[in-house]
Amino acid sequence: MPDVSSVAAPRGTLAVLGGGDDDPLLGLLASLLPDRNLPIEVLTTATRRQPARTAAAYAHAWHQLGCPHVRHLQVNEEHPADDPATLTRLRRAALVFMSGGDQERLTDFLLNTEFLSVLKHKYQHEAGFIVAGTSAGASAMAEFMLVDGHGWRSLLGGRIEVQPGLGLLPGVLLDQHFAERGRYPRLMHAVLAQPELLGVGLSEETGLLIRPDQPAVVFGDEAVVIIDAAHATHNNLPGLPDGQVISGHGLNLHVLVAGQQLNIVARAVRP
Repeated sequence: MPDVSSVAAPRGTLAVLGGGDDDPLLGLLASLLPDRNLPIEVLTTATRRQPARTAAAYAHAWHQLGCPHVRHLQVNEEHPADDPATLTRLRRAALVFMSGGDQERLTDFLLNTEFLSVLKHKYQHEAGFIVAGTSAGASAMAEFMLVDGHGWRSLLGGRIEVQPGLGLLPGVLLDQHFAERGRYPRLMHAVLAQPELLGVGLSEETGLLIRPDQPAVVFGDEAVVIIDAAHATHNNLPGLPDGQVISGHGLNLHVLVAGQQLNIVARAVRP
């Protein structure tokens, strides 16, 4: 299991939402800014269709919250992540928000870039910096993310796909739209396959707020599900043929609601 406890705690703030209506998240983020005049960048890399329209909608919402300086940060087929002007804007940003869509686009365009190195450095070392995301923009922030697996078939060997994420949340595998799309089976499968990872399932309109030197706090209307297979007493996945049903005993499962806390490093919850 990776020793994430040996890494210094980030000085920045991270917020992730499971999708759905994100107005409450935007209000929360606005309240966390030390000055609402600080620059906000909306990163629409995950949004394949009409990203400019998506960015404009977020800008309008933030303008309504008293945040006037919101810009569309484009990283895609036509706009490389390491363009000097893009990196300059990233370095100046007080808040970077990742929209939803396809999380694989985020890793396709950002992994192994200076952009991602700058983003991680700001989150790790810059007090007051905020990085946030919804749906795909949330799941991509973890060390690993689920990109395939549907319904009960996710409990069959070979029926899920896990890929590296952006790595802002080490030791975590994060899934979104969790309750609404019946994703319990695929998250259970994923953590049995990689028990060193803590599985976190975010329902819509629900998320985690992670602030410096504090446990993660649940916010929103629904639930966050935690699945921990680190101490499972039985796991038949090693060597299981594709299509055979997986089996695991002794997994820890927690269902958390608004105000309850999760210590990600210690894998401990408290009301």
